[in-house]
Amino acid sequence: MFYISAKEFLLWEKKQLFKGGDKESLYLLLESIAGLSHDELNLLRLNSEGDFYLKKNLGLIESYWDNHLTNNVPIQYLSGFTFWRDLKLSVSENVLIPRPETELIIDIILKIFENNSKNLFFAELGTGSGAISIALALAHPLWEGIATDIDKDAIDIASRNFMNYSNQQNLRFCSGHWWNPLETFKGELDFVVSNPPYIPEEIYQKLPVEVKNFEPKIALLGGEDGLEHIKEIIYNAPLYLKKKGWLILENHFDQGSIVRQLFLDNRFTCVEVLKDFSGIGRFTIGRYK
Repeated sequence: MFYISAKEFLLWEKKQLFKGGDKESLYLLLESIAGLSHDELNLLRLNSEGDFYLKKNLGLIESYWDNHLTNNVPIQYLSGFTFWRDLKLSVSENVLIPRPETELIIDIILKIFENNSKNLFFAELGTGSGAISIALALAHPLWEGIATDIDKDAIDIASRNFMNYSNQQNLRFCSGHWWNPLETFKGELDFVVSNPPYIPEEIYQKLPVEVKNFEPKIALLGGEDGLEHIKEIIYNAPLYLKKKGWLILENHFDQGSIVRQLFLDNRFTCVEVLKDFSGIGRFTIGRYK
């Protein structure tokens, strides 16, 4: 622990923001590395006369910040953590940084099943850091889930993230390509959720440096039209879902109508394209027959 005066810290903060970057990124770094929350920062500004402790010294934190500004390395990868809903998750360059808009997929699922008192069996395809599956498993301890990912390093990260929050046994992690780890569960799943790679090739080439140069390509690129993985998931979903089971997908901002038609072509009903915080059709849901 490092003892520091509030005045000294506030001067340091001002100096860092003068270099560039945005406040939220610096605050994320401070919370994840130094243990200083946003609320504690606000209290320091109201009362700058006292002293307090940081988990790391300012020189080390500043070196992370300079690396972020100079090389465009995402703060989340530098710190090794990100915050998503009410979770603090370990991340590395082996997993996509979970986005705020994806948080809505949890609310969508909870709303679908709000009047269902049964214990449900679900799967997440392409779990990455485990954010979606962990949030669901914690919200409903009686649900059983399987989270899959083709990358074994991602599975290791996701399973550690779950163990950090719970000693429950209601979530398992398996490595494999999309449906392959679920071969023994055909016709048994109440719902399947996925935030698959859906960025079209042309758009991928134009992504910001901090995304394209650091986040895993395998978690972003969805083929030439962005629909390669979405099609595979939808086509095979009827084999694994129970009758009236649900499929919930995140898609690119301009893919909603196409993905909706793919659902309908594969005998899904109650198909809807739901909007994100920006009013964009980000999620497509449907019930199998």
